[in-house]
Amino acid sequence: MPMEKEEVIKQTAEYARKTLEGEGSGHDWWHVYRVWKNAVHIAEKENADLFIVELAALLHDIADWKFHNGDDSVGPTKAKKWLEKLGVEEAVISHVCDIIKELSFKGAGVKSGIKTKEGMVVQDADRLDAMGAIGIARAFAYGGHKGREIYNPDIKPVMHESFEQYKNHVGTTVNHFYEKLLLLKDLMNTEAGKQIAEERHKFMEEYLDRFFKEWEGKA
Repeated sequence: MPMEKEEVIKQTAEYARKTLEGEGSGHDWWHVYRVWKNAVHIAEKENADLFIVELAALLHDIADWKFHNGDDSVGPTKAKKWLEKLGVEEAVISHVCDIIKELSFKGAGVKSGIKTKEGMVVQDADRLDAMGAIGIARAFAYGGHKGREIYNPDIKPVMHESFEQYKNHVGTTVNHFYEKLLLLKDLMNTEAGKQIAEERHKFMEEYLDRFFKEWEGKA
C-alpha cells in the first residue's frame, strides 16, 4: 500500500534536514525550510499541485551542482532514488526531478527550462531566498565559502551567456548582485512571487547604495 502523502512529505523533510543541517555556505537545511514554506504560500495562491511543489522544494538542494563540480544531474538522481525508496509514483518522481534539474539560475543570458506551474512556483520561492536581507547574508556566506573577495573595483560584473561561463567564473560577491541577484525581480514567474520580490529587490538596492558610500568613506 502506497505511503500517505503527508508521511512522504514528513520523511522527505527529515531526510533533507539530516543531509543539509549545519552546512555553512547558505545552502543549508534552513534555506530549504524557507524555500519550502514560501513555495507552499505561493502554490496556494497559484493553485499548483502542493505535493509536487513540496517535494521539489524539499529536495531542490539535496545535491546542488555548485558542490559537485558543476554536475547538475547529481541532485535529480539523488532525489529520484529517495522518492523511489518511499514508493512515490513514477509520474510524480519525473516531474519533481525535472523541476530540480531546471531550477537553478545558470547565467544572465541563459533561458530557464522550467515549464510547469509547479516548477515556476518552486523556482520563485528559491529565487526569493536569494533576495532581500537573507539573500544578502547568503551571498556573503557563499562568497566566503568560495574564498572570494567582498568587492574589488577593478573587477567588473560579467553577464554570463552560458551555464559553462557562469559556473566557471570567479568574481567578487558584490559583483554577484549585478550578475544574478538584482536580475531576479524581473525573472519571477508568478504574481505572488513578483509581489514579494519587489520589496526584497528594493532592500538590496538600498544596501548597495549604503555599501558604496561606506566604501568611499562618505557614510
